[in-house]
Amino acid sequence: MKSHLRDLLTQAIEKTAKGEELKMTDLPPLLLEPPKQKEFGDLACNVALIWAKQQRKPPRAIAEAILKNLEDRDGILARAGIAGPGFLNFSFSPKFYYQRLGEFAAGKELEPNLGRGEKVQVEFASVNPTGPLHVGHGRVAVIGDVLARLLGAVGFDVEREYYVNDAGNQMEKLGLSLYLRYRELYGEKIAFPEDGYPGEYVKKLAADAGRQWGEKFLSEASDATIAFFSQYGGENLLAAIRSDLSAFGITFDSFVSEKNLRARGEVEETIPLLSDRGMLYEQEGARWFRSTAYGDDKDRTVIKSNGELTYFLSDIAYHRNKLERGFKKLINVWGADHHGYVPRLKAALSALGYDPQLLQVVLVQMVHLTRGGEPVRMGKRQGEFVSLREVVDEVGADAARFFFLMRKSDSHLDFDLELAKKESSENPVFYVQYAHARIASIFEQARQAGLEVDDVIMRDIKVECLAQPEEIELIKRVIQFAEVIEESVKELEPHRLVFYLLELAGEFHRYYNRFRVISDDPALTKARLLLVRNVQKVIRRGLNLLGVTAPLKMAARSEETMS
Repeated sequence: MKSHLRDLLTQAIEKTAKGEELKMTDLPPLLLEPPKQKEFGDLACNVALIWAKQQRKPPRAIAEAILKNLEDRDGILARAGIAGPGFLNFSFSPKFYYQRLGEFAAGKELEPNLGRGEKVQVEFASVNPTGPLHVGHGRVAVIGDVLARLLGAVGFDVEREYYVNDAGNQMEKLGLSLYLRYRELYGEKIAFPEDGYPGEYVKKLAADAGRQWGEKFLSEASDATIAFFSQYGGENLLAAIRSDLSAFGITFDSFVSEKNLRARGEVEETIPLLSDRGMLYEQEGARWFRSTAYGDDKDRTVIKSNGELTYFLSDIAYHRNKLERGFKKLINVWGADHHGYVPRLKAALSALGYDPQLLQVVLVQMVHLTRGGEPVRMGKRQGEFVSLREVVDEVGADAARFFFLMRKSDSHLDFDLELAKKESSENPVFYVQYAHARIASIFEQARQAGLEVDDVIMRDIKVECLAQPEEIELIKRVIQFAEVIEESVKELEPHRLVFYLLELAGEFHRYYNRFRVISDDPALTKARLLLVRNVQKVIRRGLNLLGVTAPLKMAARSEETMS
């Protein structure tokens, strides 16, 4: 809808700009949005208001000039008018909707080709291998996964990557925690450090080590043993993380190890690159990166006074590694606690001579887990937090994925476990899936009635039979799919697809409750079957992009609730 109207408006504005009544200038942007009130039409444009100051004319005069030059030769508009101070409002004709539905039914691509094979990397769910995934990690993982799916759908060459922070203090801390729990198994009273990892998973890993190696490490040097337990714990926890993500429908094309980056010398190689550009200086025995030169609030340490390389330096090296692999765009999906990290990393890319705009960071806010509206604070397995695996086991992967996507990523999310399990219209994922199953049931009824419903036979359909306002509204929703996908990709906001599917499912359920698809009128029946088939096609494709199944059969507790 927007692309067709944008073409018409662009031609009208160009013609208006060439006329004597207006001066030729750079054309203003064409922002097309649905009006807040339906009676004002399908789409509205504020171009006349934007252009008015530059042209030194009243917005309504400019709007009138644009409309005068609007040539709708194909008859796609039913109405074009001016509202308020100069908003242009447009309503599309039934003819336009019928044509678009025909194109859609004939197999027109559901998604636009925006990427054209450009290499994009999405790095997400890069949880340190020092503990299991919790529900917050799950939200980050799903948003990253769906963004990768959406980017792939519109033609980008997408690689999904997991960055393994398996070097430095956090891994030493894990090794020490495991080593102490291991010694505890054999009766030793230990003083567990306050900054250690106290979770039950550490005790379990220590017990597994005891079963496998017995008392072997009791008599060995502690430094070597801690190093061993660091590697042992990291490998086992990473395997568990991968298993949990796989059960959640999430896989990766590549895993990059920080330890390996350091071992290959890529982290140290970054130091002279920054130094040669005058971006490092020494102070109090440490080396600092001049990130304030690029807008950061303070300079950042890259080498500590004891000679230890910082995580920040590793991250600079890692992102340089990404760009050297030929990616044209980097998308990182991080928890919101990384907010302050974004400007310093972009500063580092600028200092190395890269365009910082190549990196886009999606920040994901926390999840508040509830049960029937009451906060859930502890998990049964981990004690101190609720693990992702617990949530997926309880509500299922479909519900968990859908719920994690139901708010904009930078907004806090309330996730109710009881709601996610309900088999009624109250449960959003069930509501959308049930629309898909209902349509499957309609076609099963049509086959049992002896109607020909195959795509090859459903030709020469009189789409003009779809004259009810509810039918036009359903067509409108269906043909908006490509625009929703495009906007979701451009804004890196997968929640837009969730909102769209809920709206489409709602339109369908209301239509289903009011009208019979299969009736005594053969022409009307075929037209309605065509309509609901395309509704089903869009819902199935949308759910697929979310990583959610599209079932053919479901049981609702109450048919009356599905409206």
